[in-house]
Amino acid sequence: MADQNTDEQLPVGGKESKPAAKNEWANRLDTIGWALFFIWVGIAFLLDFGFGIGLVGIGVITLGVQIARTRHGLKTETFWIIIGILFILGGLWQLFEPDIPIIPILLIVAGLIVLLSVMRKK
Repeated sequence: MADQNTDEQLPVGGKESKPAAKNEWANRLDTIGWALFFIWVGIAFLLDFGFGIGLVGIGVITLGVQIARTRHGLKTETFWIIIGILFILGGLWQLFEPDIPIIPILLIVAGLIVLLSVMRKK
């Protein structure tokens, strides 16, 4: 039976096709992001940076991977952009310790985002 591979293009003439090259870059960037995550968490624990700085660092790494995806012509992942922003906000919240709790604010913002997304789909 012949192998039918419709999801990815195979290399032609010893060179990778553009979709295969993009998939390779996407996989590399994801792996680099995870490596930086583990390195950063290890450094943050080892040097006792604290929870706030640790979260900000994770957010910066997460957003940095999305910026790298854009620079390499890859589609950005909205989910990870939101997660990166939330990590940074959570870290800053932890560092500055405002009197207002963050969870109710995040719930209100999440509800507004869901409501706006439904209203825009008219």
